[in-house]
Amino acid sequence: MKYRHLGKTGIQVSELSFGSWVTFHNQAGVASAVEMMGAAYEAGVNFFDNAEVYAGGKSESVMGEALKELKWERGSYLVSTKLFWGIHEEVNRKNTLNRKYLLEGITGSLERLQLDYVDLIYCHRADPSTPIEETVWAMHNIIEWGQALYWGTSEWAASEITEAIQIAERHHLHKPVVEQPQYNMFEQGRLTGDYVRFYKNYGYGTTTWSPLASGLLTGKYQNGIPQDSRGSLKGYQWLHDTLTDAQKLAKVAALMPIAQKLGCTLSQLAIAWCLKNPFVSTVITGASRVAQVHENMKAADFADALTPAIMADIDVIFEVKKEEED
Repeated sequence: MKYRHLGKTGIQVSELSFGSWVTFHNQAGVASAVEMMGAAYEAGVNFFDNAEVYAGGKSESVMGEALKELKWERGSYLVSTKLFWGIHEEVNRKNTLNRKYLLEGITGSLERLQLDYVDLIYCHRADPSTPIEETVWAMHNIIEWGQALYWGTSEWAASEITEAIQIAERHHLHKPVVEQPQYNMFEQGRLTGDYVRFYKNYGYGTTTWSPLASGLLTGKYQNGIPQDSRGSLKGYQWLHDTLTDAQKLAKVAALMPIAQKLGCTLSQLAIAWCLKNPFVSTVITGASRVAQVHENMKAADFADALTPAIMADIDVIFEVKKEEED
């Protein structure tokens, strides 16, 4: 396992990390979480991602119980959580980044995770109804009180992150240091255009999610939606149109000869492709069973095999036009 600095911070994250979205509680209980997190940790993973909203808080609870059983030294791993959506259907407690919600939200997350602090806390989305200055101050206080060590953003516009950084610099507050964008062969927007200039200018880190496009890039949806897959889960019907899109499935099929030539699976190819981007600090992988963890962890072995020619072939498949460097 290789490690990369999280942007300009002093901490290093494993280039492959492990996240709990969808799987923890919905597909994996504590025993499975212990097995999968243990396999990832043994492979060198030191970053484990979560969020308050995942499974309505139950994902954090599962991870907390798993960490309790695993008994790792706290300094040997990093844990993150994210706040915005909320888990209560009440005003001031959902779809917000107001000070009250953030300070109460981190307390709840720490209780479920059974931790004294998280290493990273993200604003899970931007909140146009709350002044960014209020959010920046609240995140600064969370860090000052020792409940988190660093903070970041997820799916924010480059202009919004820039404003948050400038507010923090003006008031000598803890700045956001990392973005968590979706990034895969189908979704490349948040690591192109204005974002590239932003990452260069500020040295902002990224912990990217959904490298397999919710499983589409594994190839398992080529002949429909399997019963034991994410696409068949209750509450995830919104994925159906994507997972059965004929044009997207044709692109996945076009990747198969490349994977076969490299001697890797489609999943490994998709994850290795993400690692080639110099602005990616870590690629968050997910799994519902330990065999998938073992497969995903081997993806890094194929990154060096992705030559410029192969990367160009993949660009053709996904109709990507490279922007000229400034």
